Amino acid sequence: MTWNNITYAGWGRARKAKGDAARPERARALTALSKEGPAMGNCRSYGDASLNSGGKITDMTRLDRILSFDDKTGLLQVEAGMTLGELAEMFAPKGWLPMVMPGTGFCTVGGAIAMDVHGKNHHNEGSFGQHITQITLIQNGVSRDVTPNDDALWRATIGGLGQTGIIASATMQLKSCKGDVMMVTERRAENWDDHLAILDASDATYVVGWIDATARGAALGRGIVEEGETGAGLVTKPKKSRTIPMDAPNFALSAPIVKMFNNAYYRRVPAAGRTVVKPIQEFFFPLDKIHDWNRLYGKRGFHQFQCVVPLDQADALKEILEKIAHSGLASPLAVLKRMGPGRAGYMSFPMEGYTLAVDFPARDAAQSLIQQLEDKCLKAGGRIYLAKDALSRGDNIKAMYTEYGQWAAEVAKADPTKTYETDMVRRLQLRNEQ
Repeated sequence: MTWNNITYAGWGRARKAKGDAARPERARALTALSKEGPAMGNCRSYGDASLNSGGKITDMTRLDRILSFDDKTGLLQVEAGMTLGELAEMFAPKGWLPMVMPGTGFCTVGGAIAMDVHGKNHHNEGSFGQHITQITLIQNGVSRDVTPNDDALWRATIGGLGQTGIIASATMQLKSCKGDVMMVTERRAENWDDHLAILDASDATYVVGWIDATARGAALGRGIVEEGETGAGLVTKPKKSRTIPMDAPNFALSAPIVKMFNNAYYRRVPAAGRTVVKPIQEFFFPLDKIHDWNRLYGKRGFHQFQCVVPLDQADALKEILEKIAHSGLASPLAVLKRMGPGRAGYMSFPMEGYTLAVDFPARDAAQSLIQQLEDKCLKAGGRIYLAKDALSRGDNIKAMYTEYGQWAAEVAKADPTKTYETDMVRRLQLRNEQ
C-alpha cells in the first residue's frame, strides 16, 4: 500500500493534521491497514473527529461499492465509503431513500455510523444507526460481522467515533419514498415561541427550522420552518454546483452583512407562507450545491456549536440563543429542530428535545462564547454534538454523555493498543482513564 504524507482538515478548517494516508481501492487491503490507524471518510465532521496528527489514517472514499440490494425489502449492503448523497441520487428514482440523511450528502456511510447522524426526520425515524442491521468491522487484522445481538460492541460502534475498528461495510434498511421530488411548505415563524409552536405542532415527515441568530428583542428566534414530503413528478434539475474559488476576506461575514442577509432571507418567504416543489437534493443537502462553501469563513475557518437540550429546558436554549444574538458573531447558518428520543449508541448525540446549531468564524471571541454556551448546555442537561465539535472540554463531554463509561470500557477491549485514537479522542481525553 502506498502512503502519502498529507495535510488535511475537518470541514471547519480550524483543526488540521499532518500524517500518512492510504487510500485503498479494494476491501482486502483493510486487513493490513486496520493494524496501522483509524479510518476516515470525507472529513465532513467539522472539528478533529477524523484527524490523526502524526499518525497513519485510511481514507475510505474509494471503497464505495454496492454489495447487494433487495428491491422487495429495501435492504442494502454497501461499502463504507459510499456517500449518502450518491445513495439518494441512485435509489430515489427507484422509490427508496436512506432512512436518515444529515445536512450534507457528502457524508459517507461509515462516517454516518461512527457519528450516528440524524436528519430532518429524527422525530419520526430516530438516528441513522437505528436502521443499520449489520456491520463488517475489522479490528487489528481480524474481520467480523457485528449485529445488534453483539450488544455492547454494537452500541460502542454506532456513534462511537470509529474507536472499535474500521467499518468496512454495512447493511442498512432503506425507506420507501414516492420519488425524487420534494413538496416543501415554508412558513415564517415570527419569534421564539412561534417557532417552537410550529415545530411542536408539525406532523410532517421532514421538518427543519432556519433561525435568524442575529434577531433580538421581540424578534428573537424568528425564522422559517420547512416541512417536506417526498413526491413524484417532473421538476427542474438541480442547478449546476458552484465552487468558492478562494478564501473569503474577514469582512464577508461581518455582523452588518450577516444581519442584512438574514433579514432578506427571512422575507423571501411571503408572510402567508408558500408551498414549492424542489429536487430532492436541494431539500436535504441545500449547501452541497456550493462546493467548498467552508472557504466563505476565510483562512482561519469556522466552528459550529450544536447542542440539544431536553424539552423542558427550552427556556435555557432561548437564553443560549439570546447570548448568541447579542454577541454579533453569528453567521447566516443557524438551524433549530425538535428531536425525538431515538439513538443507537452509548455516545450517540440525539435526545428528545430541541437542537440548535450555529456557525461562527474561528476567532478568539467565538471560542470564548462557545465555551460559555457549552457550560449552559451542560447545566440544562443537554449535550454537544461531537460531529461538529472542535472546542469542548473532556470533563464536560463525559458529564453530558451518561453512558460514556460503558463506551470507554468496550473500546478498551476492542482496541487495547489505542490504534484507532484520533485527535478528538486525545483532546477530550476520552480513553485516558482505561
